[in-house]
Amino acid sequence: MKEVPTLYEWAGGKDALEKLTEVFYGKVFKDELLYPIFKNMSGDHAKHVAHFIAEVFGGPKLYSEGDGGSHAGMVAHHVGKMLDDNKRKRWLALLLESADEIGLPDDPEFRAAIVGYLEWGSRVAVINSNAKENPVVEGAPMPKWGWGEPGGPYMPG
Repeated sequence: MKEVPTLYEWAGGKDALEKLTEVFYGKVFKDELLYPIFKNMSGDHAKHVAHFIAEVFGGPKLYSEGDGGSHAGMVAHHVGKMLDDNKRKRWLALLLESADEIGLPDDPEFRAAIVGYLEWGSRVAVINSNAKENPVVEGAPMPKWGWGEPGGPYMPG
């Protein structure tokens, strides 16, 4: 039996994910619904997001070790942003459009896994953006996403 690659490996690794977020944020800056949310982001934001996704998808600890980030730190960036479902859906659509444009694998298994993660993550981001304080404590483990089922309903805390 062959070893199953991580989502990180199957996506094409660090370069592919950095290209994905670069193309995606180029679209965000032209989008009138999303631009106001991201207009003040740092110049390396896209790369940090790529590194976060890389780590979540089973790649090296580019975000937590290389960028000095954390799960709690990522969530903190969303607290108070007051995101809603329209913004979430636009974010998701632009990211999937970017995935197609850069040629991320389009096999059904990979796309089901990545769409599952993006749906989950974007819905959690909306919840966290409407929180008054960060629901994730510093030192909490990074999320992990793979090929399988989520394993149950979302339970905050």
